[in-house]
Order: sequence, then structure tokens, then C-alpha cells
Amino acid sequence: MTDGAPGSLPASLARREGVALWRQIQQTLEAEIAAGRVPPGARLPTEAELSARFSVNRHTVRRAMEELEGRGLVRIEHGRGSFVAEDVLDYRLGPRTRFSENIRRENREPEGRILRIAEMPAEAALAEQLGLRRGRPVIVAERLALADGRPVVLGTHHFPAARFPQLAALLADNPSISAALAACGVPDYRRLVTRVTARLPTPEEAELLQQSRSRPVLVTEAVNVDPEGAVVDVTHARYAAGRVQLIVES
Repeated sequence: MTDGAPGSLPASLARREGVALWRQIQQTLEAEIAAGRVPPGARLPTEAELSARFSVNRHTVRRAMEELEGRGLVRIEHGRGSFVAEDVLDYRLGPRTRFSENIRRENREPEGRILRIAEMPAEAALAEQLGLRRGRPVIVAERLALADGRPVVLGTHHFPAARFPQLAALLADNPSISAALAACGVPDYRRLVTRVTARLPTPEEAELLQQSRSRPVLVTEAVNVDPEGAVVDVTHARYAAGRVQLIVES
């Protein structure tokens, strides 16, 4: 949308005609977003670039951007820039929650990436949730899940290592948690309980989720059990709140 960029329109503001310059800039950018010249999630030009394009000062541009943000068309992330707002995904949390199914239901393409796999001794709280003695080995898998190439959720999964000795190798070959558990003899599992909170992200979480540190993340803690009721996984997930709304289903 900057001058010379594909899809940009000439800057022509009607001065001295009763419509504030910031309002004209807001209307111009809004029309370009509506026309699809900049796709959802794309970064908009900087204040300096827009100031040059429209031959106005930054304060005028800032006022226009604040109006677009107020209308829900733009999200402004301090330190990262301004972006065209994306459609918010309806992410259903129910007894049987599967990321790929949720994302495909929204006509998006799911993707998973395993970022880290490690083994560690279980601390007291985690050991209690998993039904283990404190200090018993736990497999920790950190997984980034995306929809149409955009990060949606960062999940840290904890599995009892003694029950699933092959899990780390399986996840290294295929990032699907469901497929790995199925290969270990757990073809189905369900959520026993989910706790939902919100907080600001850590620097690493903000970078992985491609969002500002000043924008909250939705945090869920889920305990998953097999058909016999034995705990197979405790998951701590951080959702990009600007892209996801959680729908809790019974």
C-alpha cells in the first residue's frame, strides 16, 4: 500500500473541503482493506511511509490508524507495527478436542511443528495430575500449531515416560499428538478438565505466536484421559487471543 507497492492507490486528499485529513486517510485505507488489496494478517506501512504517501504529519496518520483500530479493521502492536485484522477463529474446547478437526471446520489448513522434545523429572503438581510419584520421568513436547500458516496456539504437552517410551521418536517423525498416542495404544482420549486464564506472553511466546508482548494470550491447562480414565497427557496451551476465541462445549 505504500507508493510503488503492488496494489497501492494514488494519494489524493481533498483539502479544505470540510472532511478532516485523518478521516480521508482512514476512509482510503478502509476501502483498500475491504477491496482485499492487503490480506488479513498482513503488515501495513509504517507511520512514516503513510505520512509520505499522503503528505501529512504522523499525528494525522496516527489518528486515522486509531480509528481503524477502533473499528476492528486494524490491530496495532507496539514494537511490531500495524496489521490488517484477521477473522477470529472459533476454537471449540470439548470432551474430544482435536486441533486439525477444529481448524478444518473453519475452512483453514492446519499445521503442526514440534519445537522441542525432552525428558524431565515431574515436579509435585505435575506428578499429581499425571498420577505419578514426584520425580518420575515425564516426556515434554512443545508444539506450535498453525492455521493457514499463521500461529494459533503454542502447547506444552506432558506424558508419563514409562507408559510411552516410544513417544518422543514418534513425535520427531510426525507432529500429530493423536497419531503418536494411537501408535502407543491409545486410539482415543478425552478432556477430563480444562482451566482457562489469560495473561501477557513471555518474550519467547510472543515471538513464536507472532504477536506483541502487550497483547494477552489465552492460557488453558487440560488433563486428558484414556477410555479407562487413566491420565495420558497434561497440556498447557497459549492461544493468540487476537486470532482465537475459545468456545467451551459440554
